[in-house]
Amino acid sequence: MTAPAVETRDLVREFKGGIRAVDGVSLVVESGGIFGFLGPNGAGKSTTVRMLTTLLRPTGGTAMVAGHDVMADPDAVRRRIGVALQDAAIDPYMTGRELLRLQGVLHGLPRAECRARAEDLLARVGLEDAADRRVGTYSGGMRRRLDLALSLVHEPVVLFLDEPTTGLDPTSRVALWEEVRRLNAEHGTTIFLTTQYLEEADQLADRVAIIDGGRIVADGAPAALKADIGEPLLTVTAGDGSTPDDIAGVLARFGPIVPGSVEGGAGVRLPGGSSAMADAVRALDDAGVRFQAIDLAEPSLDDVFLKCTGRHLEGAGEEPPAA
Repeated sequence: MTAPAVETRDLVREFKGGIRAVDGVSLVVESGGIFGFLGPNGAGKSTTVRMLTTLLRPTGGTAMVAGHDVMADPDAVRRRIGVALQDAAIDPYMTGRELLRLQGVLHGLPRAECRARAEDLLARVGLEDAADRRVGTYSGGMRRRLDLALSLVHEPVVLFLDEPTTGLDPTSRVALWEEVRRLNAEHGTTIFLTTQYLEEADQLADRVAIIDGGRIVADGAPAALKADIGEPLLTVTAGDGSTPDDIAGVLARFGPIVPGSVEGGAGVRLPGGSSAMADAVRALDDAGVRFQAIDLAEPSLDDVFLKCTGRHLEGAGEEPPAA
C-alpha cells in the first residue's frame, strides 16, 4: 500500500502573543492526486505549507511528507518535494536558462543533466523563446511559469504550489492550469495546491480541504461537498415597490429560505431546480411582487464555505473567468 504523500495530525503553529495561525490541522493527502487547500487570506494556508515544506517548525502535532517527518528528517523531505511559493525571490539579472541550470547544480545533478533538464522544462512551460532574456523583463505569467519549472528540476514526488495564479490574467491562469494537469497526468506528481479561488479548486482538485481560522471546516471531493448542500439556490432581487420580505414570503412556499444569499432580495433552496423555477416566478407574479433579477445556481464551494462558517468566501465570484 502506497504511503500518503502528506499526512498531518493535530498540526499547530503559534506566533508571538499566542496567535494560532494553524490550530490542529489533520490531513491525509493520497499520492498521485491534485489536492486543493482552499480558504480566504489569513486562514492559515500558507503557514501550513511552510511547515510542510520545512520552512517553519510546527509548534505542535506531527507532519509526514513523502514518507518522512518534517521535523525529524527535514533534509529527506526537501529532496523529495518541489515548492513554488507566492513570494519566491528570482534573480532578475539572470536568464531563465541560467536559473534552471543553476537550480540543477544546487540539487547536485551532473552538468550534462542540468543542461538537458533546463531545455526540457523551458519547452514544457512555454519559455523557449524567452530562455535567454533576463528574468527582470518577464511578465507576471512568465515568472510564474519559470517558478514552476524551477520547482521541477529535481523531479519531485510532491509539488507544493502556493496560490500560483494570484494576480495572473485569465489566459495565463488557464495556461498554468493546463500545465498542472499535464504534470499530474503524465508524471504522476502529487500536487498540493493552495488557493483562494473557488473556480481553481473546482477545476483542478480531485479533493479539497477548506480551512478557516486555522482549522479545517470541510474535507472531501468537490462534487461530494457540493452535493451535501442540497438543492439549487434560487435568488430573486426586489424591484420597485417590493421588499426582500415580500419575496421571501412567496419563496418560502417552495423551500427553505437562505439568509444573506443575495443583497436586496431573498433566496430559497429549490427542490426540483429549473423545473420548479417557473412555478416560483408565477407565484411572485400572482402575489404582485415585482423583481428586477432572478437567478438559479447549482451549489458551489462557496455554498460549502457559507454552510461551514456562516459567511461567504472572500472574493467569491471575483476571479477572472476561464478563457
